[in-house]
Amino acid sequence: MAKIACIRQFVFAAFAMSLIFTSGCQDTSDQAQQNKLSQTDMKTVDSPEISQVLFHPIHVKKVTPEGAQDFDVPVAEGVQIGCRLFLQDPASPTILFFHGNGEIVPDYDNIAPFYLAEKINFLVCDYRGYGWSSGSPVLSLFLEDANKVFFFMHKWLHDNHIKGPLFVMGRSIGSACAIDVATTHNEEISGLIIESGFAKTIPLAKVLGLDLESMGLEEKDTFNSGEKIALVTKPTLLLHGQYDQLIPVWQAEMLHAESGAKQKELLIVPRADHNSLIAVAGSQYFSVIRKFIEKATGTAPDWRERRKKFKEEQKNKEQS
Repeated sequence: MAKIACIRQFVFAAFAMSLIFTSGCQDTSDQAQQNKLSQTDMKTVDSPEISQVLFHPIHVKKVTPEGAQDFDVPVAEGVQIGCRLFLQDPASPTILFFHGNGEIVPDYDNIAPFYLAEKINFLVCDYRGYGWSSGSPVLSLFLEDANKVFFFMHKWLHDNHIKGPLFVMGRSIGSACAIDVATTHNEEISGLIIESGFAKTIPLAKVLGLDLESMGLEEKDTFNSGEKIALVTKPTLLLHGQYDQLIPVWQAEMLHAESGAKQKELLIVPRADHNSLIAVAGSQYFSVIRKFIEKATGTAPDWRERRKKFKEEQKNKEQS
């Protein structure tokens, strides 16, 4: 698990500034009007001068590891976003994962096997300018790109007969992508999983030294995940570190409270901070996700199967 802990990198300044705003959902008339109010601000935020300060993308060449399949998802003319699929079984559940800032797809090459061991397919996606993806990060297109990635990969999975239940997952800033995608595609997914996510952007930005209100922005002009998650009715799991130094636990509690799902769980990992949930929880991190997926899909084993499995595990321990 030490190796896993090492990949939990986080670019403080980039995250602080990249928590500004955008929405990838289809506009209603009210939302369209709200978006019009932000056009001047969006042009400012997307200026090259600011973008150079906001984002710290890590560029790497595409080197596909054995057992994985890479994709270049088109999101705009001349712009493609890299994704990597680790397939356990076409009938198994699949997680479409949006990672945190300061991370790239290859960082998850050592984590994917833990999902596969739990019989879960793992599909991790980058952002513009990250990994081998082309283009440059653009705040105003951040969530729109995430929805295009979902649409492309959802179709590809279906066309290639990978028809197990599909779950959307996001970590840290990726939680904004996952929640927005889940809001837009609520009927196409089986559930939502959030790690170290946030409901309110403005309070978090203030903690990080950025006063969005002085820029004339309100919460509705930001990612606004706390309001969006109320529209997600599919089973939802929230994972959060007890000592998260960047996104306090109350943010996860608010997401849980505002969630529109009847089946929703909030798990606070004792002693874990923003970047150490896997390192602290170890294999339980993945087993919790598996059990959540089983419950969400109605495939959880009954007490007889659990007892049989427990006895087999005890027998194996005694023989080893």
